[in-house]
Amino acid sequence: MNDTVVTDSVKRFKWVGTRPIRPDGVPKVTGKALYGGDYKVPGMLYGKILRSPHAHARIRSIDTSAAEKLPGVKAVVTSKDLPEQKFDYIGPERVAQNFWHITRNIMAREKALYEGHAIAAVAAISTSIAEEAAALIKVDYEVLPHVIDVDEAMADGAPLLFEDMITRGIEPAPTKPSNISKRLEFKLGDVDAGFKQADVVIEKEFKTAAVHQAYIEPHACVARCDADGQTEIWSSSQGHFQMRALTAAILKKPVGDIRVYPAEIGGGFGGKTITYLEPVALLLSMKSGSPVRLMMTREDVFRATGPTSGSSMWVKIGVTKDGKIVAADGIFKFQSGAFPGSPVMNGCLCAFAPYEIPNQRSVGYDVVSNRPKAAAYRAPGSPISAFAVESVLDMCAGEIGMDPLELRHKNACRIGTPTIQGPKHAHDGYIQTVEALINHPAYKVKLGPNQGRGVASGYWFNGGGESSATVQVNTDGTVLVATGSPDIGGSRASMALMAAETLGVDYSQVRAIVADTGSIGYTHVTGGSRVTFASGMAVVNATKSVIKDLCRRAAVIWDVDPEGVIWEDGFAKPAGSNVGDFEPLSLKALAAKASATGGPITAAASVNAGGQAPGFSTQFCDVEVDPETGKVTILRFVAAQDVGKAIHPSYVEGQIQGGVVQGIGWALNEEYIYNDKGQLDNPGFLDYRCPVASDLPMIDAVLVEVPNPAHPYGAKGVGEVNICPPMAAIANAIAAATGVRMTELPMSPPKVLEAIDAASA
Repeated sequence: MNDTVVTDSVKRFKWVGTRPIRPDGVPKVTGKALYGGDYKVPGMLYGKILRSPHAHARIRSIDTSAAEKLPGVKAVVTSKDLPEQKFDYIGPERVAQNFWHITRNIMAREKALYEGHAIAAVAAISTSIAEEAAALIKVDYEVLPHVIDVDEAMADGAPLLFEDMITRGIEPAPTKPSNISKRLEFKLGDVDAGFKQADVVIEKEFKTAAVHQAYIEPHACVARCDADGQTEIWSSSQGHFQMRALTAAILKKPVGDIRVYPAEIGGGFGGKTITYLEPVALLLSMKSGSPVRLMMTREDVFRATGPTSGSSMWVKIGVTKDGKIVAADGIFKFQSGAFPGSPVMNGCLCAFAPYEIPNQRSVGYDVVSNRPKAAAYRAPGSPISAFAVESVLDMCAGEIGMDPLELRHKNACRIGTPTIQGPKHAHDGYIQTVEALINHPAYKVKLGPNQGRGVASGYWFNGGGESSATVQVNTDGTVLVATGSPDIGGSRASMALMAAETLGVDYSQVRAIVADTGSIGYTHVTGGSRVTFASGMAVVNATKSVIKDLCRRAAVIWDVDPEGVIWEDGFAKPAGSNVGDFEPLSLKALAAKASATGGPITAAASVNAGGQAPGFSTQFCDVEVDPETGKVTILRFVAAQDVGKAIHPSYVEGQIQGGVVQGIGWALNEEYIYNDKGQLDNPGFLDYRCPVASDLPMIDAVLVEVPNPAHPYGAKGVGEVNICPPMAAIANAIAAATGVRMTELPMSPPKVLEAIDAASA
């Protein structure tokens, strides 16, 4: 059962908030949709990447001569074919990029820094020949000591990935290199004084394993470069404009020479915002003179693409007897993988964000280790710190004898509550998610032996940013809406719904497409829960421009002043009786007269959208723990989330349920398992244990609608915050069922059983 909790400020609409059939459903269920690996271009070659078998090794030499001589091989490339990049961090600190690192992640240069690190690539007339050629490449490695664990990577004497890495963010700067790329610190109030006010202080250490986004579709692309340098790329990604920009920068090509076509995408969850294959495929195409397709195997995906960070954390929280949180402190150490750039800053900023805490501090460390470079995964960083913070909050509630939801309600942030980074909260929504669960009938259900209930909350910033859209009215009155946002969470439907609502026409008259980089203005990635908000604003703005044009055309037909025409419910109408007595003109009627009233009816809009509202989620689950095996069974899961206004409620419910499922996997089973050589032992879905249907209960998604006034239809991003609470909620439920506090993820049966046995010994 899914519910919607509507606040008084939510407006009712004709189309927005309805559940039409998804426009991309038929081609996907019939197998006709084209993904990155489905594209075939005449004369296409097949690529293969040779990857390091070592976790850490100096590359003494690479001999490609035997591969180049193999019949059918048309090109071989190594890092020598990639232009060198300047060492420089570019962009805001939270999302800073360094192309010196990026180019070395795409292809190892001085050293291989993780098992699976790309060393060389070949293009041949068949996949089998490409694989044979890759195997003929001889690499002389000097195997070096490696480090996998974040605490071990930070320790004195740990093997260094970069002998010249000096920790940023410390004054004065250290003189000794380390694996710590960056230290961050955020403070609000006086933490030490705050703890002196507390009646109860609880501190605890936590660890989380690296987990993969586990999308079904492996990375794939096709690249073609003509003799004049004009380039086309077909790619499955979360942002084809991002792939264009990164490929151009890495290969030092003009952006205008590259056109990227968005393929359908078989899952991403943040992991397909990074380029791995596109520059290599293009380099092979440039060298061979033919189009080249590159596609990862499942093992390649696990060994060489970004999981989210593993972590080591310490959290301390102080509360008064009546449940007021007076102080909070946290240290968050995140693995970034082989190159700097973990989401530790997000973890620091989101950790205590749902709460009004007068005194708080977050310290973060970005730490390199011999793992694949970390990538975004649904609210990157926030689920990790939420596991620690929400676990300690549960312990505080138990210590003072307060219901865990009541504790959160008492300390809930509101409009005007300061955040640790400075600005005050500008939106409500969190307290409403807590109230939705307090009032949920399942929260009052009695539990049996070995069963427990756990509560947790989560926060995510949500995004705005750059988006573009065009709206075209065809001569029969149908409407085409084009954006540059790859459709991952239902954006085709939401764009069409907002355009239909704004125009006042039937949803069936509107078609939405995702356009390539040469057909639409710049659009940032589909990520950060930004598309419905930002691209939706671009669509609404373009639609309003079309409406203004339609009114002008009606004025021409009626020979009246344009200000005398209004648009209502899909019709141009006289603004008043003084304008004249004219029969309203429908969109279809005006479209039929387009050539006589000024030509094609079309409009474009681009935005750099601000005013996005954050995401808040509160969840509870009931579990049963088998005391003989340690197996945790999820009996019930209820997730309440502030969604602003649900543009397409079915998609919103799916987003919430999907995030919860991934959180359950993160909590109970998923982890990267390395052997003593630093090699991944479970690079596939047989051994990397994702939840399947039989592992899951029905997930009750409660849509809490607190509209965002900065959006025409009240939309807030919904795709990410749902993954933040599940790990802590499940840990808290296990504690309630067994009396044992689990502090390390995953809480797999052997670990739970070991903890139960230790507690009873």
